[in-house]
Amino acid sequence: MTIKRCGWEKQDALLIAYHDKEWGVPCRDDARHFEFLVLEAAQAGLSWAIVLKKREGFRKAFSEFNPETVARYGSKKIHSLVKNPDIIRNRMKIEASVNNARMFLKVQEEFGSFDNYCWRFVGGKPIVNKWKVLKDVPPTTAESDAFSKDLKKRGFKFVGSTVIYAHMQAIGMVNDHLVDCFRHFEVLR
Repeated sequence: MTIKRCGWEKQDALLIAYHDKEWGVPCRDDARHFEFLVLEAAQAGLSWAIVLKKREGFRKAFSEFNPETVARYGSKKIHSLVKNPDIIRNRMKIEASVNNARMFLKVQEEFGSFDNYCWRFVGGKPIVNKWKVLKDVPPTTAESDAFSKDLKKRGFKFVGSTVIYAHMQAIGMVNDHLVDCFRHFEVLR
């Protein structure tokens, strides 16, 4: 029997593993939220496959995605990251990730956790969509627009609505697995 998936993962082993194990699974862990904020900002304008191939490099370069440590990165560290071939070496994206670590800590202080903050945009539980074909999945929603706008107001960078919708999908704030994908109902559990 053939396993039915969403279709965006193609035949790439990393994308298939990500789709089958992580994408759309509701996450309540701040470290994971920060990881995906870094990775999704890095992905802007690029393919997710490129980011996944560099994920371990990002993990090492960004101190295991520890926002407290990343928030302390100065210009010397940023300069070394720009030269690091194991990550996407875009200075603006790297600087945005350091800035976002600082803003992330402020959100944690205000709301108790970043998780508490972000799940407010979907009423505390995942939005379960019932898409039948990939082309129906929107790049943004009213919720991602509101989330993005609020993040920008708080000083975050590289958090446009499309990037934030990808974040919402990644951490399971929305279930955008197609209805005939084997993961659609699995992530609801």
